[in-house]
Amino acid sequence: MAAGASDLPRRGDRSLAAEPAAPNNRAPHPDSELDMPVPTTHRTQLLIIGAGPAGYTAAIYAARAGLAPLVVAGLRPGGQLTITTDVENYPGFAQAVQGPWLMEQMRAQAEHVGARIIQDVVIAADFSTRPFRCRGDSGDEFLADAVVIATGAEARWLGIPGERELAGFGVSACATCDGFFFRGRRVAVVGGGNSATEEALYLSNLAAEVILIHRRDSLRSEKILQQRLFARPNVRFLWNTVVEAALPDASPRPSLRALRLRDLRSGAVSELPVDGLFVAIGHDPATAVFRGQVAMDQAGYILVEPGSTRTSVPGVFAAGDVADKIYRQAVTAAGTGCMAALDAERFLAASRFAGQEAA
Repeated sequence: MAAGASDLPRRGDRSLAAEPAAPNNRAPHPDSELDMPVPTTHRTQLLIIGAGPAGYTAAIYAARAGLAPLVVAGLRPGGQLTITTDVENYPGFAQAVQGPWLMEQMRAQAEHVGARIIQDVVIAADFSTRPFRCRGDSGDEFLADAVVIATGAEARWLGIPGERELAGFGVSACATCDGFFFRGRRVAVVGGGNSATEEALYLSNLAAEVILIHRRDSLRSEKILQQRLFARPNVRFLWNTVVEAALPDASPRPSLRALRLRDLRSGAVSELPVDGLFVAIGHDPATAVFRGQVAMDQAGYILVEPGSTRTSVPGVFAAGDVADKIYRQAVTAAGTGCMAALDAERFLAASRFAGQEAA
């Protein structure tokens, strides 16, 4: 639950700008609080929370507009692309590029045009009054006239041995991103909802064989999607089955060799040779800290006005996967990051004009 304004650290009646620590002529005791970092208050026109494609793109556009944005990078700067190997579907690169490299370039570009990036994690937010207030895990306080939320979403994983180690080397959570690499190969999809059915349908146009593995004996997806999937001749189903491990091969470069499966009815354990595993059991938007501050749907995705990045709170904008449960691509996240910066620029300009009129 997001904290209210009363839960956030204040600095009395003094300026909201960062203040230097008071001079101290005594030698601090090694165990004293004087050795602890002094929390800082950061004041900015535009605060961008999150440093994936959406956050960095918002920072680039905002910096070029003269807003001097401040980016709080979060737990994993670069987002999901930092665990992605070959990226072939981001425009502008004839050859595949590495996900981490692409994010390093976005960060460098944002800093080059004037954005400031801080390594911290926002753990509390108060959007009830302006300036908006957020608090970082470091204890620092961030005050802003406008905010872009770009904290992304995380794929749900199975939590099985080998899954994380083989991520990007045969294990994926995005068929649209990685299906191209499995043309003419044998792949498995785990899940039984709309996500799994849609992933399997997409892969059936590329892979030689698609095996959908589900722990139940029927799918939970929409009937029209099920009908389409059942009609695909290169798709087969393993019901009442769970994946217990992703098994690597013995080559120097890691790759997926097979899956260890368990039949939930008989308890029998078997191996299924596959070239790829696509985990499709849903995503979780990283929005818990903003709950109660902006309107969300039941799954935690931030609601925005159609055709914009405006949330239910004027001056607060959402970009990328926090507001997108359909596409979830780096390029669409970057596009909405651009939109959020433009929306924020217009909001701040209108606010300044209203203030001048009132004066």
